[in-house]
Amino acid sequence: MSNLVTKNALMTDLACSKQLRNKSSKIAVRIQMKTGKYVLKEIEASDIHKIHMGLSDPEVTQYYDVHFPTLEDTEEQMQWYENLKREGTGCWWGIYDKDDKFYGAGGFNGLDKEHKKAEVGLWLLKEYWGQGILKEVMPMLFEKGFNELGLNRIEGYVVSENTKCKNALEKINFTYEGTMRECEIKNGKKINVDFYSILKSEWE
Repeated sequence: MSNLVTKNALMTDLACSKQLRNKSSKIAVRIQMKTGKYVLKEIEASDIHKIHMGLSDPEVTQYYDVHFPTLEDTEEQMQWYENLKREGTGCWWGIYDKDDKFYGAGGFNGLDKEHKKAEVGLWLLKEYWGQGILKEVMPMLFEKGFNELGLNRIEGYVVSENTKCKNALEKINFTYEGTMRECEIKNGKKINVDFYSILKSEWE
């Protein structure tokens, strides 16, 4: 197994940063995860401009199931992130470098506590594609999912035509499990979706 997904390769430092809310004087704790080059910060409502920057780009959302042309439209996605945390069904983080430059977002949704599994997702601004960011960020999500959330299985769903994403998943030891034929319709087109998984025992 590649060292990419072993614990010794992670060098992950979990930290919390405390931020003062101007309007309420209450302390808000924003969960962070750190690795060599990148910092993952839990997405908050104030991140809407960053999220819109990605999810309004047709190239970024080509194989994604949402697209938000306007900032107002993006409020729907911000509510989705908030619902995940409130309902305990997932959490997403913004991806930054040490200089606080925003690269994209990734996280878990569809968290099933009974069966100890969740779906992982990740998207990047197009100017950062092909730079190996997924290889460094995904191990942080594995650490969070398997060790802190108690997951046994992490799943990934990819539009069959998205060859680059599928290749990236296979490089970090996800296993292809099959294809759901014509399981979605986007802009009137029937879409096949491939599904992948990695188990805790395969990561350890």
